[in-house]
Amino acid sequence: MFILIFRTIILYSVSMLALRLMGKRQIGELEPFELAIAIMISELASMPMQDTRIPIINGIIPVITLLIVQILVSIGQIKSEKIRILISGKPSILIDNGKINIYELKNQRININDLMEELRLKGYYDIGDIKFAILETSGQLSLMPNSSLNPVTKKDLNLNTPQDKLPITLIIDGKLNHKNLKISSKNMDWLNSQLKNNNISSVSDIFLGVLDSKNNFYFQLKKSGCDKK
Repeated sequence: MFILIFRTIILYSVSMLALRLMGKRQIGELEPFELAIAIMISELASMPMQDTRIPIINGIIPVITLLIVQILVSIGQIKSEKIRILISGKPSILIDNGKINIYELKNQRININDLMEELRLKGYYDIGDIKFAILETSGQLSLMPNSSLNPVTKKDLNLNTPQDKLPITLIIDGKLNHKNLKISSKNMDWLNSQLKNNNISSVSDIFLGVLDSKNNFYFQLKKSGCDKK
């Protein structure tokens, strides 16, 4: 009895430590590979708990191995956009400029009733109120409503406001995404002027660079602890 309790405590501690080191995501926000690893860790830890004939090390080693794999994959995703897309996929735009993207709905195997339910849960009842709806890689639905429907509605004040645009990530961890730069209708001359205006010597010095919804260049340097524009 005491041996079983002791083994359970050890395996529980190892499993909790492994899950803690994986990060602080909530279960509903886990990427597919993270969820798979979490399930495998629980299964591997439960077998030595149930069967005392299995050496406890047979449960600890696979859990540690999975933890190492998860850390390596996470580092790979941080360093390489190709690995990130391969492992986690890309966000899908389900509503684009107020129109449902039927192709993406079919591709993501989401029916219109599911989409409408998600909109209602977020407080929107008309598709026409939504400028963009993006299905994130975690399965969460992000919404960008029409500017006229933002809190303290500008529509009620009869103000003509420019429509916000979808933010575009240009630089991640010092690497420029040339495809996104082209999508944003910007070029290298524009980017170089932004670097010069902000006294940045090279793209490699930037941890994150985004063309935000107001068409401004937002960035954070690798060596900076604060955000800048």
